[in-house]
Amino acid sequence: MGGVAALFNRLSENTSSSPPAIILFGSPGSGKGTQAKLLRHCVNGPHISTGDMLRSHIEAEDRIGKDSEKLLKAGRLVPDEWVNELVEKRLAEPDCRMGVILDGYPRTLNQARVLMDLLARSGFRAAVIHLMVDYEKIVARLSGRRQCPVCGTLYSLKTNPPKVPGICDLDGAALVTREDDSEPVIRQRLSEYESLTRPLLDYFRKAGVPMFEINGAGAAPEELSGQVCSLLQSSGVIAIANKTAHPRASVTT
Repeated sequence: MGGVAALFNRLSENTSSSPPAIILFGSPGSGKGTQAKLLRHCVNGPHISTGDMLRSHIEAEDRIGKDSEKLLKAGRLVPDEWVNELVEKRLAEPDCRMGVILDGYPRTLNQARVLMDLLARSGFRAAVIHLMVDYEKIVARLSGRRQCPVCGTLYSLKTNPPKVPGICDLDGAALVTREDDSEPVIRQRLSEYESLTRPLLDYFRKAGVPMFEINGAGAAPEELSGQVCSLLQSSGVIAIANKTAHPRASVTT
């Protein structure tokens, strides 16, 4: 615990002009990926997704890509050391000097510890955004999705249904339910998220990193990102002015 506190003390010594490192958490279906992209205008820095980085290496067929693809196809996780190295190199690039949004990292306590040390050494100011959405609403929304197997168009039975039930508007093909949109699979993914993420949130709380728990339900993505931006600005995490009203959120340090 002393080591964690020491790391945060080093982070806290940074001035308000230090670039923010926004660590974004959100369950499957919470809209985390959308928010990560929308918040770039607020943080004035890149959206860093370790999943995207690994996919780019796989597409490039370089050493990391080939080794990662073998592991993923075998159902194994990419080692923390590889992911930590990718993040460290990415944070050193020029476009990160004003701030960053971390999406999908950290995923393990080891990654979280490495990140804390890296942010302290690099002069970033860390903050955690946790998008909270009622799991039952996520299950209802995702399990109500249908997709055209021909053109890939997605429909929502509640908010964007096809004109003819079960039939694609564009090509008349019968719509299907994707395997990962079945209710048992969705609930399993949410359960895994809860078990993996909860220890990380507890770790950052104990480390004293500012944490903002945001109610992600009931707001349009653009409205929600404006609210998050306003909260980050008013709390001093970022220095960008934003006139959007504050969201319903709890802040813990």
